[in-house]
Amino acid sequence: MNMLRLLAVLLTAALAVPAAAAPMLIAATPIAGAPTGASAFVIRYRSTGVRGGGIETTGVVVVPSGPAPAGGRDVVAWEHGTSGIADACAPSVNDWLYDSIAGLSAMLAHGYVVVATDYEGLGSRGPHPYLIGTSAARSVVDAVRAVRELKAAQTSARYVVWGQSQGGHAALWTGQLAGRYAPELQLMGVAAAAPPTDLTANLSGNSNAGVRALLTAFTAESWHESYGIPLSTITRPLGSDLIRRLAMNCVTLDGFKLRTKIGLMRLIGQLRGVDLAASPPWARLMAANSVAPVRLSAPVLIAQGGKDVIVAPGVTRSFVEKLCRTGQPLRFITVTDGDHITIAKRTAAATIDWIADRFAAKPAPSDCARL
Repeated sequence: MNMLRLLAVLLTAALAVPAAAAPMLIAATPIAGAPTGASAFVIRYRSTGVRGGGIETTGVVVVPSGPAPAGGRDVVAWEHGTSGIADACAPSVNDWLYDSIAGLSAMLAHGYVVVATDYEGLGSRGPHPYLIGTSAARSVVDAVRAVRELKAAQTSARYVVWGQSQGGHAALWTGQLAGRYAPELQLMGVAAAAPPTDLTANLSGNSNAGVRALLTAFTAESWHESYGIPLSTITRPLGSDLIRRLAMNCVTLDGFKLRTKIGLMRLIGQLRGVDLAASPPWARLMAANSVAPVRLSAPVLIAQGGKDVIVAPGVTRSFVEKLCRTGQPLRFITVTDGDHITIAKRTAAATIDWIADRFAAKPAPSDCARL
């Protein structure tokens, strides 16, 4: 079976998940610190886990003040970038929460409700399925379902998904699963900044040894817990111990702690010469959780920085070109000197304008002809 056919089979299986039954919202607790003119809540809601069973997931909802328009407020589902895989890394429990949402104040000024899932297993029971597409997509869509039950939000059934890095991967997967998983909702657009799309290239081919080691630690520990793959398939016992310890660290807006950097140097040595793609179970899962270049029912926007050392610009461009060949309406924004960390914020104004046009039902622009 060739790779595209394998991805299609896996995607079809994922799409077969039945729509969730109400109620989805378990609890909503007001929290402080929201931008002026808005209120915020931590929510707990029901979703479907990586193994297919019912789970409880957490997230944050930010609601603009004032009366909702006729038909309800439209929703932007924000998907955060890599913060880690330990519970302490969940955005909803950190003081950098609001700063991590690109364009938050501007979205509230447009009157949108912003819902930001923590994803499965971050701040809630169970391992976090890092870069596992079906799990992320379900967490996102079910957060939108849950916020519709929050009286303070008064939302419509229309939403756009927007994510950065890990969240860009989640956004694209959401775009592929949403129509079948939640037919009662109307997905208007999919925006992804610096999305990992080809996990074999993104995880194995990264030229920055430190970045490769940290992403390997997060992915290996998460997939070990989620899929049951022994860490011994990629590294020696010392390397397995380093992976577990590094995976307990969080990525914040302030960077990494010194002990993380020391551990990274040690893990770099342990992983020297290791090729994840050469190990059959890891290769299969990297392929299964990559984003298939298939046309979506909603327009797409992808943003990429030219100096991104985490998600290679060439990998993203290759994905964009493949997606264009499907006839997908696609806006492609490139920032020549853009890096990985700031790309969503640097392109926030253009992305929010694009989101506004999607809610206004304007014709979707496409940059495919110039690529």
